[in-house]
Amino acid sequence: MQHRAGFVNIIGKPNAGKSTLMNELVGEKLAIITQKAQTTRHRILGIVNEENSQIVFSDTPGILEPHYKLQEAMLHFVLTALEDADVLLILIDITDPDQSALLALKDKIKKSGATLLVLLNKIDLVNQGQLEESVETWAGHFPEAEILPLSALHSANIDILLSKIHAILPEGPPYFEKDQLTDRSERFFASEIIREKILLFYDKEIPYSCEAIITEFKDEPAIIKLRAEIFVNRESQKAILIGSGGSALKRMGTAARKDMEKFFNKKVFLELFVKVSKDWRDTPLQLKRFGYLD
Repeated sequence: MQHRAGFVNIIGKPNAGKSTLMNELVGEKLAIITQKAQTTRHRILGIVNEENSQIVFSDTPGILEPHYKLQEAMLHFVLTALEDADVLLILIDITDPDQSALLALKDKIKKSGATLLVLLNKIDLVNQGQLEESVETWAGHFPEAEILPLSALHSANIDILLSKIHAILPEGPPYFEKDQLTDRSERFFASEIIREKILLFYDKEIPYSCEAIITEFKDEPAIIKLRAEIFVNRESQKAILIGSGGSALKRMGTAARKDMEKFFNKKVFLELFVKVSKDWRDTPLQLKRFGYLD
């Protein structure tokens, strides 16, 4: 049997369920998941290896109209995903009537050359009439695409989706080593776990004003020792992040450390430091440091 390999890239609006779908398809938690929009900022690869195939899944930031340079970089990751996709999974939150941001890219999606699958997600939240109406609507937008209703959260029709992807994949050698799960480093996932906890533990603008980087990663036989820096836009945000007597930062850090111990299957010692970098989301030098710009 010939070996098949290809890039299967997931695009959609914020909160469509892209990261949930990615983790479900890969069988590992690679992408952070919260109820807040714009959780994913980077493009993250998840690699599924079988004897005769390799599927390189790609999670991408939510499609939106950018208002600062960070969001411009996030949109660039989406456009890059259009360029190298063999299969493009267009994920639609079936409960969200406003898909204008995604439809603004309709021409670029059609010109990508990828095989298109429109996935109508969250079918558990609508009735049969709403589902049929949505199928008709998206068949009009993308007549060349196959449409598949599913629920990423409840694993509904995921097996059907995987079967369809396997059938579409082009023949070819693997792009990555067969034991490789992702293209990202352990440092990256440690920083994403911290960012996930910030999204969960803080409200309003705080999560969107924060970036976490790992400045020290020592993998010792019995423990991983980590030092992380969290950057915010303003001094007032720093005060909120730390909390009275450091209580808020400690609570968030404890939750992050526990998740890291599950992820790395090892004891973790985590030190957190909060710094102010004024307007980092609009500063190319900082965006480059944080991995958003080349």
